[in-house]
Amino acid sequence: MSRIGKKPITVPEKVKVSFNEGVVVAAGPLGQLQFKVPDSISLNMENNTITFSRQNDDRHVRALHGLTRALTANIIEGVSKGFEKVLIIEGVGYKSELRGDRLLLSLGFSHPILMIPPPEITFECINATTIKIKGIDKQLVGLIAAKIRQIRPPEPYKGKGVRYQGEFIRRKAGKTSAK
Repeated sequence: MSRIGKKPITVPEKVKVSFNEGVVVAAGPLGQLQFKVPDSISLNMENNTITFSRQNDDRHVRALHGLTRALTANIIEGVSKGFEKVLIIEGVGYKSELRGDRLLLSLGFSHPILMIPPPEITFECINATTIKIKGIDKQLVGLIAAKIRQIRPPEPYKGKGVRYQGEFIRRKAGKTSAK
């Protein structure tokens, strides 16, 4: 039995969860998300608790058991609390600023980069070197953060670039002069 798959999900009071025709729909104060449950996984809702069980022990079905539970828990948490990722910009002259709802990045290229967010995502510049990405869809928040980091990933010699908050960059020693 999957350790993740057998854990029950407790639904918060402010979130409404419905399940019909293989689709879980969660509606909360921040919005509404839905997820299609695979046919081989069955869902049981009692009171404010959701549990998942699988129909057989095939390898593919075992893999889907924990995944289905995790994705369902993510949509419930997303509509109740939301998700956020924080990016730190390091480097001389590297900065970010908001232009309306769009993010303008100056990362050492000959031109600034304009990031247009999808409708579900909001950008927030805490200061010129810190960006907060917020949204209700965990996968989309992570994808947008990864795309911004990919523009100028941190390099190992000086640490310049865009990194996640809390990410540790292993530094390399630079060249040494031979005497």
